[in-house]
Amino acid sequence: MSEIFPWTPAAIVFDCDGTLMDSERHWQLARDQVLQQFDIVVSDEFAELTKGVHYVECGQLMAAEIHRPDLTEEVTEQLLDTFRALVAEAPATTPGAAELVARAAEFAPLAVASNCPRDVVQDGLEAAGLLRHFSHVVVPEERLRPKPFPDVYLNAVAACQAEPSDSLAVEDSLCGIRSAVRAGLRVLGVGPLPDRESLAMVDHWVSALDDRPLTNWMANRALSRAS
Repeated sequence: MSEIFPWTPAAIVFDCDGTLMDSERHWQLARDQVLQQFDIVVSDEFAELTKGVHYVECGQLMAAEIHRPDLTEEVTEQLLDTFRALVAEAPATTPGAAELVARAAEFAPLAVASNCPRDVVQDGLEAAGLLRHFSHVVVPEERLRPKPFPDVYLNAVAACQAEPSDSLAVEDSLCGIRSAVRAGLRVLGVGPLPDRESLAMVDHWVSALDDRPLTNWMANRALSRAS
């Protein structure tokens, strides 16, 4: 097959942290800095466990790690404050994200589905010049449950007036992939080292958004729509 997908999505929904914005490292550093106050060195297993989860759940896991569930609220607030400061200091997109989003916007409505607070997502995308390409930003609020529940993806697809089965999710974490799959979307996974479960669930995997077959597919979709 010459193209990675033989179809044109009716909508494309992107995760933000680690997928569009190079901010997963900020979450990791924020977790490290908060836990260091309690003389805890973060293991690789703990880092993977907390990747992509809602920040409230991350705070709960961190409080459990230090055996102080009574400090859950305080730890969560410290985590979010530290993350915000780190992102504001050094916002950056992942390789190929800006070009890919601009090209995708030529042929499909775009949305973001994230576990982060709305202001964090919107401020980061605005600083990167990407927010203008997205019709909708969906985050867990009111009755929307966070990933790995399907709510944010279902809401994003509905906002784009598309069906889940006709839509594509772009995700970098197991938590987010589970969410997208449960919502019924096809999934493009992105990242250097996919775990087995993630690789088994996605429709295609690329190491980065500047992957040549992916950019070629996007360009072909845009040309087909233009013609």
